[in-house]
Amino acid sequence: MAPDEIAIGVIAGMLERQTGQVLTEERKWRIGSVLTGVFREHGITSNQDLLVLLTQPEQSRLPQEVVEALLNNETYFFRDQAVFDKLASDIIPAIASLRERRKRISIWCCGCSTGQEALSLAVLFAEQRARWEGWDISILGTDVSSRAIDQARRAEYSSFQIQRGLGVTRMLRFFEKQEQGWTAIDSLRRMVRFEQHNLLEPPPFPGNFDLILCRNVLLYFDDATRRRALLQLRKGIADEGWLLLGGGEGKIAADSGFAADKQLVSLFRPADGGAGHPARAAA
Repeated sequence: MAPDEIAIGVIAGMLERQTGQVLTEERKWRIGSVLTGVFREHGITSNQDLLVLLTQPEQSRLPQEVVEALLNNETYFFRDQAVFDKLASDIIPAIASLRERRKRISIWCCGCSTGQEALSLAVLFAEQRARWEGWDISILGTDVSSRAIDQARRAEYSSFQIQRGLGVTRMLRFFEKQEQGWTAIDSLRRMVRFEQHNLLEPPPFPGNFDLILCRNVLLYFDDATRRRALLQLRKGIADEGWLLLGGGEGKIAADSGFAADKQLVSLFRPADGGAGHPARAAA
């Protein structure tokens, strides 16, 4: 095996061990481009040089830097508008019907990257402030990337990021212009908390989520790892809760304790849920 192939194999193995993500042959080409910044910062000129540095004790932070660079943090506000329309018009109201007595809704956004998805959900609630008066709306965003979570907590976005999926009205209402870009207003930020979390680990506190969004995360796992992740999601979701996956991730969910919903492709409920479909249970 050529030295470069050995180095790439070690890098791919490191990514999989830390995150569960598999760097397939089709994605290995990304290594050269996404590690450019790491190479420049450490004076590295090749994958072989990187491999040597990774073995040196004084470079204890380098493995995490490499993994962070390899993660795909692609996201934007209201990604797939049809999904958010369905959440606003049907799914969230149906959950609210079940939770009318306790007046609390708990949502978990897995693989939230730099926070746009979680903040988009917060916008949906903020736009109906009177409807949710007296309710406890808890939105948790998690990601395996500490760098992405740091930005999500700051809720700071460049002009390019803020315009991706966010209309002018929402941008001016819920974000403030700063010297370096845009920042979410305090009332929006208070609705969301962000934590670093690996999806292959037990669900974060408090668990028993009414709605879990895990979109375009499972695509980077092999079949066995997807099943492990879905097992953790099942542990974290309420029996009558909802699981929303990405458009191409539904097949394996049906084999992992979840039942497909007829209303929306990629929408699931626990197959053994006790309360049934929220809309029917509330009727």
